[in-house]
Formats: sequence, C-alpha cells, structure tokens
Amino acid sequence: MTAATPVPSAARDVLVLMGLPLLAVLALPAAFAGGGTRRWFGGRADSQRAQAQEAKDAAAAAFYELDTAQRDLRISVETITAVDDSPAARQAVAEFEALGRRIDEASQRYIQAVDATDLDRHDLEASAAARARTALVAAKDELLNIKRELDRFASGLGPLLGKAETELARVAPAVERARQALRGAGAALDAARGAGLGADDLAARLAALAPELTKLNEGAGRHGVRPTLQRAERVAREAEAIRSAAERLPEQAAEIDHRLVSLRTRAQALTTRAGQVEPVLSELRRRFTAACWQDLQHVPEQAAQNVRQAEAKLKEAQAARDAQRWPDATALLSTVRALLNATDEAVSAAGDRLARLNAVQKDPQTEIERTRFAIRDAQRLAMSGRTAPDPRHARPLDDSVARLERAVAGLEEGRHPDYWHFLTETEAVRQTVAQVVARIRQERGAGR
Repeated sequence: MTAATPVPSAARDVLVLMGLPLLAVLALPAAFAGGGTRRWFGGRADSQRAQAQEAKDAAAAAFYELDTAQRDLRISVETITAVDDSPAARQAVAEFEALGRRIDEASQRYIQAVDATDLDRHDLEASAAARARTALVAAKDELLNIKRELDRFASGLGPLLGKAETELARVAPAVERARQALRGAGAALDAARGAGLGADDLAARLAALAPELTKLNEGAGRHGVRPTLQRAERVAREAEAIRSAAERLPEQAAEIDHRLVSLRTRAQALTTRAGQVEPVLSELRRRFTAACWQDLQHVPEQAAQNVRQAEAKLKEAQAARDAQRWPDATALLSTVRALLNATDEAVSAAGDRLARLNAVQKDPQTEIERTRFAIRDAQRLAMSGRTAPDPRHARPLDDSVARLERAVAGLEEGRHPDYWHFLTETEAVRQTVAQVVARIRQERGAGR
C-alpha cells in the first residue's frame, strides 16, 4: 500500500537516506515547494483551504494507521501460514488477501484525492478547496471503515494465531533437544572407542545425521515449521538410539564373552554325554523289541555331528567378537545354542526312554491306573448336573476307554510286549481326555 503525493526525486532520495519511510515522504506534500513556506490569503478561500488541510491531515493519519495495522497483521498471517495448512487457515489467508485488495483500492483513491488539488497554491479557489476537502473526507472515511474491518478480522484470528505461535514455540526446544542428543551420541561413541571397542556402524549412523543437522540449523523459515519439528524429533530419536547402543557396548562385549565360555563348556559336556548314548542303546536292544528303540538309532551320530557344527560356529562367533562385529557374533551364538539344545534333547531322550521302559516293564499297572483315573474324572465332569452325558463328550471318552483296553491287551500278547507302544497309547488317551475336559469347562463357562 503506497501514497503518491508528488515529491521531487532528489528530495525523496534524501529523505529515504535519512531513514524516513516512503509513506512519510509521501505525507510531506510541499516540503520542498516554494522554499517550504506556505502562502496564505485571507477571505473565504483561506477558510476552505484550512478545512481541506485538516481533512488532508486526518486522511493521512487514517492512511498511516491502516498501513501499520495491515503490516502488523501480515506478520500474524504469515505466522499462521508457516505452521497451519488447514482449511480454516487457508480461508483466513484468502480473506486477508481480499482485504488487501480493498486496502490498495482505497489507498489509491486517497492518493488521487491528495494529488488532485495543490492546497498550497496561492491562487487556490474556495470551490476547489471545498471539493478537495470533500474528496479527502470521503477517502478518510473509507480508510477508517476498512481499518475497522481489518480489526474485526484480526480479532477472529486469535485461535489460529495462538495455535501457530504455540507450534513456533516448540521449534527452538525441539531443535535444541536434537542437538543435545547428537552431542550425547558423540560422547558415548568416544567413550566406547576409548575402551577399545569398535563402533564403526554406530559412527556411520551418526554421520548420516549430519545433513539433517544442517537443515535444522538452517531453520524453520527455510524448511517449514512442521517439517523442522518432525526432523528434530527424528534426529533426537536416532541419536538417542545411537547413544544407548554405544553405552551398551561394554556390557554387550562382556555378555558375548560369557556366552562363548559357557557354550564351549556345554559343548564339551555334551560330547561326553553323547558318548554314553551307545551303551543305553545297547541295553534297549538287548531287553526290548525293536519298536522301542529304532527311532533312537541316529542319536549318537546326530549328537556328534551337532557338537561339531556347534564348535565350528563357536570359532566363527569368536572371530566375529574379535572383529567387534557384535550382531554377527550374537547371531552365531544363537545358532550354537539351538544346536546344543537339540543335542541335549536327543541325548536325554535315550536315557529317558530306558527309564520309562524299565518302570512300565516292572509295574505297568501304575500307568494303567493313572490313565483310568483321568478317564473316570472326565466322565464325572461330563455327568455333573446332567442325567445323560452330551454325546460330543461321551463319544471321545468311550473311545478312550476302548483304546486303553486295547493297549492293556497288547501287553499280554507274546513274550516281548511293545512297552513303548503301550506308553505312547496311554499318553495319547490322557491327551484326548484332557481336551474333552477343557471343552466341557469352556462350554459351561460360556453358559452353554
């Protein structure tokens, strides 16, 4: 918004150099005319001239007031647009632009009114001064009306402006937190290196954040408030993760060293235990039918193979630890543990098999009674509160009774009963019964 009362270009340049706003320059319509001295004449023309000058001064004051309000409000609108892209914010921008166009039009009419009449002319007629006064009063009134509309618009911006200012207030603390997190990550990396621990992967992750820090330093004015906030939060999270990982390195190294020692000891123990499987198998072959031990024939060979693989992986894990490739070392140790767990289960299975077969050969009745008790307990539950059991429950329980009777009858056939088949059958019967019991309780709990 500008005013354009003619001012000699040389004088205009001097005033601008003195630091006066251009609008102030435009408000000095005759500062450099006639040596700066007004020439007044008496009579009616002088009275009209004075009134016109008062109207001109009042219009200039309204013009400056409106211009100042518009400039202040533009800062508020720019604050909102820097943060908020909501429909309400876009509507506010559109309204401000519309008001700006009206202000420009009113300002132009004010400038035209000022330029239309030279109130300092010595031969100014009373009628010309009166017309000038009328035009200047109209320009002033229009400027004041728009100023009131601008004020109403400004008061309606309160919620949007408050939200935007709150967002802006978050930028500096968020950026500072990101910087502090980066400094903390750098310090943790230096401490880890000082302890002789390599952290090349963490250093690479930290270096990758340098461009992000550059953008944070460039500020929200260049990259936007929300992107800057998001970038600051992302940098802070990543830097904190790097710091935490660097601080855990000594503990991680110690843990890997401990696991290496522990798993080596376990592998050695399993080698000894695996050597004891063959005598167990020999006794199983001598005393029981082939069905009782055939599935264990591969245990000695498989155990030895697993231990060899575990020992090879332990060497790889040690090399990874020496090279401080922590993820590789951890993964290799997990593989070693899985191999040793499988070996332990296989080696234990042979001894457990012999113990169970010995127990059932000596006293099969204990296993029989244990299974019958489970069936009877389930039958009582199925009949609880009923005059007849639900067929969905009774049928599997009846089948379980018949299956147990067949297993018991199998023990009495031949000179060398298949005790392992008997044990697997009784175990299967108890599992079926347990499933029926669980189903009954679930249904009754649901009110069915």
